[in-house]
Amino acid sequence: MKFQPKAGKGAVVIELIEGSVVHFDGKTLSVPCGEKKEVNRRKFVTIMRKVVAVAKQYKLKSIALDYSDLKALAPKDMGDYEVGRIAGTAFVMANYEHNTYKTKPKEGWSMVDTFAITDAPQEAKEGFADGHVIATEINRARELSNTPAGDMTPKSLLAAAKRAMVGTKAKVTSLNMKQMEKLGMGGVVGVGKGAEDKPEFIIVEYWGADSPRTVLKKGAKELSFKNPPVVLVGKGVTFDTGGMNIKTGDHMYEMHMDMSGGSAVIHAVALAARLGIKTNVVGLIPAVENTTGPQSMRPGDILKSLSGKTIEILNTDAEGRVILADAITYAKRYNPAIVADAATLTGAALTAFGEWANAFMTSDSKMIMDFMDLAEESGDYMWPMPLWKEYDYIVKGVFGDVPNIPATGNSRYAGVIGGGKFLEVFAKELDCPWIHIDIAPKMTAAPGEHLAKGAAGSPIRFFLALIEKYAHSG
Repeated sequence: MKFQPKAGKGAVVIELIEGSVVHFDGKTLSVPCGEKKEVNRRKFVTIMRKVVAVAKQYKLKSIALDYSDLKALAPKDMGDYEVGRIAGTAFVMANYEHNTYKTKPKEGWSMVDTFAITDAPQEAKEGFADGHVIATEINRARELSNTPAGDMTPKSLLAAAKRAMVGTKAKVTSLNMKQMEKLGMGGVVGVGKGAEDKPEFIIVEYWGADSPRTVLKKGAKELSFKNPPVVLVGKGVTFDTGGMNIKTGDHMYEMHMDMSGGSAVIHAVALAARLGIKTNVVGLIPAVENTTGPQSMRPGDILKSLSGKTIEILNTDAEGRVILADAITYAKRYNPAIVADAATLTGAALTAFGEWANAFMTSDSKMIMDFMDLAEESGDYMWPMPLWKEYDYIVKGVFGDVPNIPATGNSRYAGVIGGGKFLEVFAKELDCPWIHIDIAPKMTAAPGEHLAKGAAGSPIRFFLALIEKYAHSG
């Protein structure tokens, strides 16, 4: 989709109306938005997406909307730049569909090619331009997550990360299995070694504020920054069979999207680089396929993590937390300002919140409201869960330091919290705040969001808000 200041020949005019019925007379498309006085930030996003969804329904290629109508609908506390950025993001996200594996029809795909926003002030134009960049990266992440596992192996994800950074100052490197074994990353190796496609530990670095320098600290080499980086960690399970504790029935369907945290991290870093944000951002993506094979981990296996702690494997289908443990420990070498991880970690989060909010937990309770505000402003909604000491029993091992599911009690209880408590064991070694986001609820688009079926691209907008927060405070 392209934005332009003037309506081209044949463009259909969009009219935002109060009510519930869509009207189209061939020249004007009336899109109902309910009562304008009740429009808040959330509803504004939904209406902007609805405009595109309705236009696609009528197979319109070029549409026009007067900025004054847009501004009148937006919440009063939004400035012109923010109106443009939010609307632009919503428009482009709503225009995406995963058609890669479909035969193109003779009449072409039902997509909007051009969107004219007439009489927009300069700040709004800048907002639309940034919104286009933001949504484009989100849609690229959705495309990655939607790609079938037969075409998305750990090496394929590494190649996709390199493509994502083309034209930016960000760089991509990776540790292969031999390098991970040498480092002692027993979590990633243990989960991924059973697959024919071996694991990769993908590292994406964007130095937007200052480049790191190597210093000696206690006899060991460490990286030092004037502006410590934001480190993002994303679960990169390119397909999850459940391993030896194999998933049954329909539970294996859509598990090619179990790398959605990884795709979100890749494109959040790419986004920071494309927007030229003056801060440092590092993305860490442990990429594995969790499958069955002669070398696959078994229930009862004990893996030695990068931290030195041993992990007791009680269920091979709780693999995401195991690979994230090594990534969180690896993040320490960057002396980060904050570490944020995103993972489609638990079905329990989907049970708890449905399809409208991610769950999150943090090591710094004072930051809970800050995170909730960033989530609300960005549009990647999420809600906190506790990490109280009363739940410590979940991470007490019998034959290893930490079990990957509770060794005592009912393992079905506190499933979301259990994932967070496991990761907290490793995050405690960080000298900075840490936030874990369970994105299983928002792995796919929810009904009523006016987004195409498939991956939703969460939580890239939250990651961007977090990156911008540290850029402004740094």
